[in-house]
Amino acid sequence: MRRVTFIVNPISGGKDKKDVLAAIGRYLDLSECSYEVLQTGRAGDAESWARKSRADIVVAVGGDGTVSEVAKGLLGSEKALGIIPCGSGDGLALHLGISRDPVRAVKTLNAACVARIDVGRMDGRPFFCTAGVGLDAAVSLDFAQSSKRGLNTYITTAWDDWKHRSPDRYVIETDTEAWAGEALFITVGNANQWGNNARIAPRASLCDGMLDVMVVQPFSTVEIPELALRLMAGKADTSHHVRSFRSTHVHIHRDHPGPAHFDGDPFEAGTEMEWDLLPKALSVVIPPSRLGKI
Repeated sequence: MRRVTFIVNPISGGKDKKDVLAAIGRYLDLSECSYEVLQTGRAGDAESWARKSRADIVVAVGGDGTVSEVAKGLLGSEKALGIIPCGSGDGLALHLGISRDPVRAVKTLNAACVARIDVGRMDGRPFFCTAGVGLDAAVSLDFAQSSKRGLNTYITTAWDDWKHRSPDRYVIETDTEAWAGEALFITVGNANQWGNNARIAPRASLCDGMLDVMVVQPFSTVEIPELALRLMAGKADTSHHVRSFRSTHVHIHRDHPGPAHFDGDPFEAGTEMEWDLLPKALSVVIPPSRLGKI
């Protein structure tokens, strides 16, 4: 019998978790699983509990931050990460094809289809979806400091930061090439999106052993709708404002320290950053239909 631990962030995405807990109680296959539910009270709980858990599957019930914490706690173990997404973006879950409907997400756990995925690292710190510097990192920092959650708050924050932020100058070195110039932001993708199916790195795969580096160069306000349409259509890399690189290792230099983020978790970083990955370092539960397609 599989042992399953659910680690619930009760405040993620500003959403009540009663429906999720009800779905677990009603739809989890108890002929195959035994389970426990833990609710976090502070940052660090999810990572610590995941590391100590003796379960076969440890399920993050929350947003990208909760998923990242649980995943970090599972690195180096044979335990698999499960996800019931209920955050503001849910980037990794959406790339994996995990439904935001809690009933369907629980049924994915019942199927127990497990795949191995790559894990990105920024200066040795692991990330699982995307990381970056520039405008998107500044937005992540301001969003984290906001008292409100949700997509509308994120869009409002991004618009305010767009109006007041200037591009920075960067130098990028990969395994095979180098680039220098101004950029509004640089996203390093392990997965293909920031969240909400905004696919900034549409060709990214979680199991190809490569990082996808997306450099977004300066553009005007009137071009935002066109770029947004490309982003949501999975065609961001077709814009002439976007340069893309694929590599196992990336070095990024910028002229000034500033915000950076991994999996939407913002922090202040310096002028030199190293990026690499650990190939197929984490087990995750995915829908059977996505096997071989992540």
